[in-house]
Amino acid sequence: MDEPVVVPVAIAGVSHHTANVTALEAFRFSGESEFLEAARGQFPGVLLLQTCNRVEVLVEGTADELRTFLAGQGREGFFVHEGTGALRHLFSLASGIDSMIVGEDQIIGQLKKALSDAQEAGTASTLLELCINKAIHVGIEVRRRTSINRGSVSVGSAAVQLAEAEIGSLEGKHILVVGSGEMGLLVAQALAAKRLTAMYVANRTYGRAVILADKIGGKAVRMSELYHYITLSDVVISCTSAPHPVIRRQELAHAMKDRCWPVEGHPRPLILVDIAQPRDVEEGSETVDGIHLFTIDNLRSVNEQTMSTRKAEAERAHAFVEEELLLFLRHMNRKQADEALAALHTWAESVRIRERDRAMSRLGNADSRTLEILDDLTRVLSRKLLTDATFSIRSSAEEGDLAGAEALLCALTKGERIRKEYVPRNE
Repeated sequence: MDEPVVVPVAIAGVSHHTANVTALEAFRFSGESEFLEAARGQFPGVLLLQTCNRVEVLVEGTADELRTFLAGQGREGFFVHEGTGALRHLFSLASGIDSMIVGEDQIIGQLKKALSDAQEAGTASTLLELCINKAIHVGIEVRRRTSINRGSVSVGSAAVQLAEAEIGSLEGKHILVVGSGEMGLLVAQALAAKRLTAMYVANRTYGRAVILADKIGGKAVRMSELYHYITLSDVVISCTSAPHPVIRRQELAHAMKDRCWPVEGHPRPLILVDIAQPRDVEEGSETVDGIHLFTIDNLRSVNEQTMSTRKAEAERAHAFVEEELLLFLRHMNRKQADEALAALHTWAESVRIRERDRAMSRLGNADSRTLEILDDLTRVLSRKLLTDATFSIRSSAEEGDLAGAEALLCALTKGERIRKEYVPRNE
């Protein structure tokens, strides 16, 4: 689709497509409110989206302005999309097409939260609100019209699938979930049907651990007891929003000593899946004897296995995104013509009133009925004379040719010549 670019938005960042977990962590902004405050003076609108497998910045502005700003923030190696490309990326993102786990639903809530954070920080411009809300609408419609999100499709459920693939079966196992936020809930829900012997839930706020544990029939544990329950578990899935590691290498190594087989002297293997961003498990923990550590990078294989069943649905989703993108661009382009059309009709109304008043003065003592007919006549003539011009200006704007729309306006209201490139041609 070659729809001309007239929507002044740009989006840049890194995602699971090109960045591993280390690169994502390096690009991440630890202080979101501070970032938005710094961007406030550079852009009319800015929004920051940070999830476990992407960090993206959406601005009302140009790609060059966004590149310069991010470089000034010490970021490099990021992609940039502008105008139509930025909107296509945003709509695809909301639809689950661009997700690591294709079709996952969590991105809708994440976009809503990013918009809410920007609104609270005062950086959500009217244009960005319009773009995000449209993207959310497209994402919801894609899921309603297709089966792209059929089955268990989330990073949380993928983490459970990964653990199950490594251990053979989770039936009868002891599982510890660290974190009781949205991702923790998704993990716990995916585990609920696995016929576990025990499921433990640990969280920095014990009350929230209790709430989640009650929902899924598990046992809430305090963070002070974390390593004791790591010792008891076969699988640990960690997904907190902590800005620093919550599972430390040294303490983990000590806990693993309590898992040693009496004869062999080696600890029972522990599957440790870290799907947090930034990471929950301290770097180097994978070297601890008995630890089998997996991160977001390892979830790609789960998506590849499940993608084949949703390939046709993803293609249908792509087609719908393109349709909605075209409609949205035409709508936005048409809005760009509103000011020009308002100016045209204001000019025409001033001419109409001036010439009507001249005619009325020449009629002298005409009766009110005659004056009413004269006013109606000039009004109808003005409207009919502007019909074709209004259509041409609006059509030019819908096609993204704002310069052509402006040229037509100036030709009508100022008598300026229309340059050769704006002369309509018969196709």
